[in-house]
Amino acid sequence: MPDTAQQTAAFSTGEQAGFSRDGYVIVRNLAPPALMQRLLEVAEAQLAAQVPPLEYEADLHYPGAPTSREQAGGRTVRRLLRAQSRDWAFSEWLTHPPLLNRVRQLLGPALIVPLAHHNCIMTKQPQFSSDTGWHQDTRYWNFTRPDLVNAWLALGPEREDNGCMRLIPGSHRLELPRERYDEQEFFREDLEENRTLIAQQQIALLEPGDVLFFHARTLHAATRNYSDRTKYSVVFTFRAADNPPKPGTRSAGVPELLLPE
Repeated sequence: MPDTAQQTAAFSTGEQAGFSRDGYVIVRNLAPPALMQRLLEVAEAQLAAQVPPLEYEADLHYPGAPTSREQAGGRTVRRLLRAQSRDWAFSEWLTHPPLLNRVRQLLGPALIVPLAHHNCIMTKQPQFSSDTGWHQDTRYWNFTRPDLVNAWLALGPEREDNGCMRLIPGSHRLELPRERYDEQEFFREDLEENRTLIAQQQIALLEPGDVLFFHARTLHAATRNYSDRTKYSVVFTFRAADNPPKPGTRSAGVPELLLPE
């Protein structure tokens, strides 16, 4: 489909069916080039200046990360948090009609962005980035229903060598017992039944401006960045207005953004 058509279209019937079946779908060339360039410029400048709030690789202790902020590479940033408030361009992206058209097809007309989750710029850097194990985002989210949609915008190429996303098709529809996850609620790779499922993984290769839409229950993972350039992505989450966060949880701890209908 030509770029101009992608800027005005919604999901095709086949794309909607694919999301329902697989728990994710990729739309090519969805972000306007000028807007995407602004997002990238902000990301690069604020990473260089380490503009807070930030999340450091060393804070999470994932495989490959420095063990502390005092160690070599300990100030490697994993995410620039609260992206929506960093620059006007992020609000422009959140209200971009071709983006919202598609999310509304999945969740309904009334949309809210829960700013407590994602709402960030992923800054996967060379040398000191980490591996993220298989997980569902709902492992630490608390909403009335688990039906939330993530929109992952690639600001540069996403390849196997720089830690692109990997997803397990159809995993958003599975009811998996708690014992198949470890104490941090990562999907255990030491279990044969889990390895069988992981063997079905698909790799999401993205070009700048592509958007990966995926269900919050879809199992996904990513390796560290083995390339020599930082990989930038912008990630926001959407929920339906009738799917509020549970009171007293982290999900309810930050004001949310109501999007125009």
